[in-house]
Amino acid sequence: MKKSDYKATNLLFKYGTKIFLTPLTWLYGAITDIRNFLYDRSILTTTATKQFSVVVGNLTVGGTGKTPMVEYLLSLLRGNEKIVTLSRGYGRRSRGFVLAEPNSTADQIGDEPLQYYKKFGNLSKVAVCEDRVEGSKRLFELYPDHPLLLLDDAFQHRPLKPDVAIVLNDFNRPFYEDEPFPAGRLRERRHGIRRADAIITTKCPNHLSGVERSLIIQQIKKYSKPETPIFFSGVKYGQPRNFDGSQLPIQKVRVVVGIAEPLPFINYVRERYAVVDVKVYSDHYNYTKEDIEKVIRERNGDEIIMTTEKDMVKLLPFAQKAKVMPNFAYIPIEVDFGEDKDPFLNWLHHTITMPLQERSMGIH
Repeated sequence: MKKSDYKATNLLFKYGTKIFLTPLTWLYGAITDIRNFLYDRSILTTTATKQFSVVVGNLTVGGTGKTPMVEYLLSLLRGNEKIVTLSRGYGRRSRGFVLAEPNSTADQIGDEPLQYYKKFGNLSKVAVCEDRVEGSKRLFELYPDHPLLLLDDAFQHRPLKPDVAIVLNDFNRPFYEDEPFPAGRLRERRHGIRRADAIITTKCPNHLSGVERSLIIQQIKKYSKPETPIFFSGVKYGQPRNFDGSQLPIQKVRVVVGIAEPLPFINYVRERYAVVDVKVYSDHYNYTKEDIEKVIRERNGDEIIMTTEKDMVKLLPFAQKAKVMPNFAYIPIEVDFGEDKDPFLNWLHHTITMPLQERSMGIH
């Protein structure tokens, strides 16, 4: 088959499949619309949390940058109030409410909550629970002196009524160009963004022009409330860190990654190091002993096995047991608001910090 014929066949398959799935997408969208209508009209019950609650969510499945955004909020808010963090704990093998402890594993609480605990466990209590209402109640019972509840990925969990909802929009996969399941990757229709109190377009390039910003804002405002603030953020990569904390020179690497959108990370590593091999696993992948043994066996000489911070928390126990910690490294990332930093901090102060202070003083 000629290359041109192959491309034509792929396009035909792609669009043919989308046409076939479109009726199912309409059905899914209608079901989510009805569900949202019932919650919006209080026909289905919503419960406000005892704590002041802030949800970080999205309309798109996976990879919009919720984890670094939650960490950014934790780093900003931890000095003002005691915080409890609640997540579903996607990918864990446990059920129900589980509180993170020093010996917790990704199997018990999930990779992202484990990452929160390892970085902020001395400043924020971390727990997981599929039922966010039940989880918030349990956290309040355990820590009634922690007034701020930060929820990771609970925007579609309508039984819980948050005080503030922050919704992320991926620059590379904007919600306004997507469709609901199964033809697209949206969890609900685009106008679900109207429930957002702030919208952040994440993963923006370093030099986003004013024209591009304006075009994105125009598209978002077709679906959001007119008064909802819109911010832009990018990703800032830190210096690589070996699993054991040592500083070995890094030249050749083998990339091992299991996140929703691995390409930006892989490209970043390729730009800086000689990449010998790349192994991509599914998001929240539960690594096995055999996976790690194979990676270690294939490694040659001074090659470093490079991964993400999210993968590190799952790979670390294997590397410890095999006594190969210096051969593994990860690259931490953090949110960079650039020119939007001060406007976002101002919004955060008026929308979260001040209401928290007023609530603590009994002002309503």
